[in-house]
Formats: sequence, C-alpha cells, structure tokens
Amino acid sequence: MTIAALFLMLFGFIFMGMPIAIALGFSSVTTILLFSNDSLPSIALKLFEATSEHYTLLAIPFFILSSAFLSTGGVAKRLINFAIDSVGHIRGGLAMASVLACMLFAAVSGSSPATVAAIGTIVIAGMVRAGYPQSFAAGVIANAGTLGILIPPSIVMLVYAAATEVSASRMFMAGFIPGIMMGGILMLAIYVVARIKKLPAQPFPGMRQLAKSGAIAMGGLMLIVIVLGSIYGGIASPTEAASVAAVYAYLIAVFGYRDIGPMKGVLWRKDGEAFGTATARNIGHMLIALPKSVTHPEVRKVILDASKVSLMLLFIIANAMLFAHVLTTERIPHTIAESIIEWGLPAWGFLIVVNILLLIAGNFMEPSAILLIMAPILFPIATQLGIDPIHLGIIMVVNMEIGMLTPPVGLNLFVTAGITGKNMVWVIKACLPWLSLLLFFLILITYIPQISLFLPELIDSMRGY
Repeated sequence: MTIAALFLMLFGFIFMGMPIAIALGFSSVTTILLFSNDSLPSIALKLFEATSEHYTLLAIPFFILSSAFLSTGGVAKRLINFAIDSVGHIRGGLAMASVLACMLFAAVSGSSPATVAAIGTIVIAGMVRAGYPQSFAAGVIANAGTLGILIPPSIVMLVYAAATEVSASRMFMAGFIPGIMMGGILMLAIYVVARIKKLPAQPFPGMRQLAKSGAIAMGGLMLIVIVLGSIYGGIASPTEAASVAAVYAYLIAVFGYRDIGPMKGVLWRKDGEAFGTATARNIGHMLIALPKSVTHPEVRKVILDASKVSLMLLFIIANAMLFAHVLTTERIPHTIAESIIEWGLPAWGFLIVVNILLLIAGNFMEPSAILLIMAPILFPIATQLGIDPIHLGIIMVVNMEIGMLTPPVGLNLFVTAGITGKNMVWVIKACLPWLSLLLFFLILITYIPQISLFLPELIDSMRGY
C-alpha cells in the first residue's frame, strides 16, 4: 500500500505539471504523514542532512561555476580551432572535429546542455557553410553533447555517488574509457558517412599552426589535467579538485584569455613592444584588475547564473534525498529486491529491466532526479545479483545520455532547436540516426563490464588512490 501510494502520488504530481523537486518533496511528506511513524521534525532534519552530510555534493556548485566561466569566455572557440587543426583535414573532418571539441569541452564542463550550447553555437553554422547538411550537423552535435555527462568530471556521476555512497573518484575513472570510446564510435561513423556522401575536408594547416592552436587552447586543456590528474593521482578528492577548477577557470577567463572582466580587450603584448615592458605592464594591469574583478558586472553575472543553476540542482537533490529516506525507512528497496530475487531473474535479465525502466524514465524526467529516485531501488538488487556498483552507475549514466535525446524532456533537443531555429520534430529526425549508435553503445556497456571497470581496477592495483 505504501509503495503504491508513494509512486502514484509522485507520478500524479509530475503529470499534473508540478516541478519535479516539489513533486518529490510533497509525495514524500504526504507518505510520511499518512503511512510512516516518522515525525515532522525528521523531515526538516533530513532536508538539512541531504547536502550537509554528503561531502561529494559540494563539488557540484564548483564544477557548475567553472563551467560557467569557461562557457562565457572563449574557451569553446579555442578548443574548436584546435580540434579542427587536428582532424579537420580528414574527409568529414569538420564534423569529427566538432565531436572532439565536445569531448574536450565535456571534460571541463560536466554538463551535456552546456556542451551542446557552447560548441553547437559555433560549429553547426560553420559546418553548414562548409557544405554539410544542417540536419547532419545538428544530429552530430546533439549526440556528441551527451558526452558531457559521461566524460569526467560529470555532475551526474557525482549525484550517483552521493545517492549510493560509492566513490566519486572511481566513478570518474570508470567513465573515462567509455567516454573516449563513445566519441571514437561517433567519429568512425562520421568518417564512413563522409566517404559515402563525399563530404568535404579542410586543408591541413601544418604542424606550426597545429602547435599554435594547441598552445592557445592549453589554458582550457590544462583544466582537464588539473582536475583528472589530481583525482586519478590521489592528490585531491573530487570536491577539492572542483574547488581548484573553479578558481582556475576564473583566473583563465578573466586574466588569461581576458574574455570577460576588467581586462577584457587588453592585449598581452602590443606590436613592437619589448618583452620586459609587456611583462611590467601586464603585472600592473593585473594588480589593478584583481580587486575590480570581484565587483565587475560580467563576473558577477557569471557567478549569479552559476548560483541559480546550483541552487536549482541542489533543491532537486535535497527533495530527492528526502524521497530516498522514505524509501529506506519503509524498506521499499528491500521489498522490491526480495521480490526480484524470488523471481529468479538472472543478472543479465535484471540489466535488461534496468535499461527499459531508465529509457522510459528518461523521456519524462531530468537525469539527476532519475538517478536519485532509481539508484536507491536498483542498487541493493544489483549488489545481491553480483553486479558491480560502479558498472551499474555507468549503465545508468549512459541511459541518462540517451534520455537527453528523447522527447518530451530531452534537454539537448531543446538546446539544438534553439541554436538551429528549427522545430522539435526536425531536430528529433536529425538525431535519430545517431541515437542508434548510443543504443548500440549501451548494449556494449551493459554486457562488457570491463569497459567501465578496467581503469578503476588498474589504478586499484597500482594503489593510485
């Protein structure tokens, strides 16, 4: 009775149009009042504990802030230039460069919609000008943008780690190889299509230009080294790495690339200026600009926008944690787990059920909410069936990727529609051929666990963390 009431209320509120966070909280509070022995003060305590007792969740605002600084600045454009110089000379190379740029930006943003917005705004128009069909360009970017939640650091992985109490570092390690593999599958498919359709290739710019664009993009690329290197090397936890990333992103956007803030438009070196003079001038400018940047309108806007996104996500997480608390106190996951074990469902059959459930949920809900609702239910069943929790986490993240591309709540579809100015039906048709690759990849990830577990187990054996 309790299980039926809880889920009927939750989905009833969602289909009525209630925001997911409020639907989660309201259904949880109502269930506690009607069916549970818990008191009302326990609700307030659980909402407080949802964020205060999950140290890993502190990384989310920091990653969102670093992503906001890099998205506002010109990091995406510099990464795109480097990607085009790297692989643009191959047939279909501009589309392949777009995928590579999405992979690089995913590794500094942790968000799929942010990746599509930052990269797609520039490259979709560029591909059309170069002779690519607009539907081809839109489909590639919408699908490649989903790598934002698979390639670490990933906000969705942090949410899963908090919901299941697994290591966020191990989740990041587990996502590295699948992320590169999915990007490689997309690029291989683009190459095959490009050969068939005789899509254009860019002239090779030469090693000097490649080295120059790589050096220019290094400010953004170093964030990948700082974050992943410190986590994989055991130097810092994901939360510590995220805080360093936020500070680094601020410094590189305001004082390095100078795309925003008081030093916007100030050249590092003027024509004919001596090196010593340029160094002294830049140091002077930076000392003056440092206090000004704290109150500068552009910097404040970036911080305000990142704060809004962080508060929205943390509010969803707090209510979802309350929902998970109700599940746990009423022993709902254990009841479901015992029922499935009694059915004699094998591990491979259970994973089919998991994928179907998550693919359906991805049509209607935001990834973080799905993970916080489903992970506490699926986690105990998976462990009893001998499925590695990290492997289950990557399966769930790949399902969330697909959910980004399925209507009516596919976030990447909305972003792509906004960039191209086309309607949702057109965008969905553009994405469908590439979506089949993601479904094929989901099968690989589901039934070849070593794709996800190889790197964590390798670093385990090397005592890397």
